[in-house]
Amino acid sequence: MSRWQIWWLAARPRTLPASIAGVLMGTALAWWEGQWHPLAAFFALLGAVLLQIGSNLANDVYDFERGTDTSERLGPPRVTQSGLLTPTQVKRGMWMTFLLAALAGVYLISRAGWPIVLIGVTAILAAIGYTGGPFPFGYYGLGDLFVFLYFGLASVVGSYYVQTLHLSPLVWWMALPIGALTTAILVVNNLRDRAQDQASGKYTLAVYLGETGTRWEYTLLLAFAFGLLPFLVWKGKLPWGALFPWLAFPQALRWIRLVWQEHGRALNKALAGSGQLALLYSLLFWIGLGIGKVLQ
Repeated sequence: MSRWQIWWLAARPRTLPASIAGVLMGTALAWWEGQWHPLAAFFALLGAVLLQIGSNLANDVYDFERGTDTSERLGPPRVTQSGLLTPTQVKRGMWMTFLLAALAGVYLISRAGWPIVLIGVTAILAAIGYTGGPFPFGYYGLGDLFVFLYFGLASVVGSYYVQTLHLSPLVWWMALPIGALTTAILVVNNLRDRAQDQASGKYTLAVYLGETGTRWEYTLLLAFAFGLLPFLVWKGKLPWGALFPWLAFPQALRWIRLVWQEHGRALNKALAGSGQLALLYSLLFWIGLGIGKVLQ
């Protein structure tokens, strides 16, 4: 593998729809309200993707150092465990990525002020603290909560705020399904690795819930994400076009079935598919709002 291919592998591109989905949702809402700011949207997207890549690098190296990642790993290869990069190289790349994310945030801070500093700093600390530091919260069943908070609430609300410079009740509502869908990605990952994680002392929520409980968690997260839309349309908070994400519901059923039927490496399909589902959900939401706006 070339050096670029190794770093591309380390970035885990198949996971990046999780960070893109939240920014797309926030941007769709800003556009629908006539307050879309393309430059702010671009830097929000760039910052979100860089933060996730930095988080992926942190997980790669710190899981290796804690002995969680071994040659028996069921997921895609990790560059530190595979010996493709040294821990020092991965940490250097992690800090460089976080620095680039901070530089992307300079414009957003100049436009939207201290809330962006708060989101950015805590996001970096959370990314490192997930598997690193004295209390790696990903090892104590708290990973799902932090993914929901940062890939859902912070991503959607933050990207909306840097464009509109205000908040609305609707953006908080729409942060919830994105938080649910992105958390579902982690749930599949932890379901796949549950036995290995427990043996290595990594007590994810999947370890506490067991296989059946984790499968129910995944199912309920997706059901909530799709079930919220008809409720918001019925309440008059969204136009009928907001139901367009339901076009992706057959795909959701496909991944739910796979999660209930498969084990181990076979779950990697559901892992990648869940990321694509989150991205498709946001894209269809924006398209539905657009069609509704044209037909008004």
